[in-house]
Amino acid sequence: MQIPPDPIQRFAAHFERAKQAIPVDPNAMVVATVGEDGRPSARVVLLKDFDARGFVFFTNYESRKGRELLAHPYAALCFFWQPLEEQVRVEGRVERVSEEEADAYFQSRARGSQVGAWASLQSRPLPTREELDARVAEVEQRYHGAAVPRPPHWSGFRVVPERIEFWHSRPSRLHDRHVYLREGDGWRTQMLYP
Repeated sequence: MQIPPDPIQRFAAHFERAKQAIPVDPNAMVVATVGEDGRPSARVVLLKDFDARGFVFFTNYESRKGRELLAHPYAALCFFWQPLEEQVRVEGRVERVSEEEADAYFQSRARGSQVGAWASLQSRPLPTREELDARVAEVEQRYHGAAVPRPPHWSGFRVVPERIEFWHSRPSRLHDRHVYLREGDGWRTQMLYP
């Protein structure tokens, strides 16, 4: 079997099929990070952009994932599209997106999400829901009738891929696995045993 040479173009084709097959959040992906203690941590976030430079998502840099990525700038991503019986895994170093990219995406978000970025002390203990509601009300009052600016602690990360694996389910669990390994400006490909 001939493996397509460009993993980003291949991902784009898979992602288009996923958008047709999955009505809600086909861009959902697991992001795995590593904490100070060397232990992994994983959670689901939404892919917001991708191109030859990498895969982008946004978060509060003061959240657990933000702090872990700033301290240990490597991550693993996993997309699983059950209706297609396909999975894509991405591993690589992490870099911050530009201020311009972060500003543009932040301004595209719903106002409630913009307010929430200011109000939430993401990943920190919350004594009561009323405290969060009060913080939301305070932010809404502060920016009443005005645009909500992007908080300085809220931005995005780009996972710059060094390894991308495509998995497709096959009978008898003899799945197809194709891996792309970064070599300079190009990619080396190989098949893996299931």
